[in-house]
Amino acid sequence: MKFGVMMFTTDYSMAPQELAIAAEERGFESLWFPEHSHIPLPRTSPWPGGGELPKMYYDVLDPFVALGAAASVTSKIKLATGICLVIQRDPIQLAKEVATLDMISKGRFIFGVGAGWNAEEMADHGTTDFAGRGKLMNDRLAAMKAIWTQNKPEYHGDHVDFGPMMTWPKPVQKPYPPIVVGGGFPHGAVRAIAHGDGWMPIGGRMDVVDILPRFRQMAAEAGREPDSLPVTSFGLAPDADQIARSADAGIDRAVFGLPPEKADTVLPLLDQYAEMAARHPE
Repeated sequence: MKFGVMMFTTDYSMAPQELAIAAEERGFESLWFPEHSHIPLPRTSPWPGGGELPKMYYDVLDPFVALGAAASVTSKIKLATGICLVIQRDPIQLAKEVATLDMISKGRFIFGVGAGWNAEEMADHGTTDFAGRGKLMNDRLAAMKAIWTQNKPEYHGDHVDFGPMMTWPKPVQKPYPPIVVGGGFPHGAVRAIAHGDGWMPIGGRMDVVDILPRFRQMAAEAGREPDSLPVTSFGLAPDADQIARSADAGIDRAVFGLPPEKADTVLPLLDQYAEMAARHPE
């Protein structure tokens, strides 16, 4: 099983490049940065994690800028959005950001995406149909795939429409960086099967191991080879039994969460997680 780490990097946490160096030195396969452009006030949408929304959600850095900094000081670790809120971004510009980061990192980018949960946040970006956000996301993903794979792309969908254009760079990875779709079961799983190269449920909010057989069955029924859709357990608790159970079940990757703190707090946790990961080599 592969192992990654994620952090809400902020102006009071370890810097993205500092964390990237430390994670790469300890042999982690991937580094994941999440996204929120802002948190509207007053808040209405409940946080899926339950309780009060943690401060780091208000303060998190832009993931593409942070990952670009991480790419400049590393050479092996994969760099990922966990997740990018596609609903809140222009697909033409986002396609360029993804391709640019893939080029800068020499093909190390993983495009983690999700539909989001904060209705007020996406409404400020122009998406007021919260229930229909999934269809909008699907359209934008399809449009970006056209941009990445065609020399003179054009796309005509329900939510995205543009005529022939020319835009570079194209991604280093072909046909494009792996798209790992975040989300719960069944909606996130269905979207991953239809549009993604993997599924990324939040391990702390569901028993991914129990759901895995049904996900694989759904993939096969949809005409996808289940082995072509690896599962990433995002935010898996650093528990030895849970890790062993996930590895035995065939979960492809576990991503541990780190607090948005300085090195004196984070580095001991990285050492602890790296020791756990070493017991389950890929």
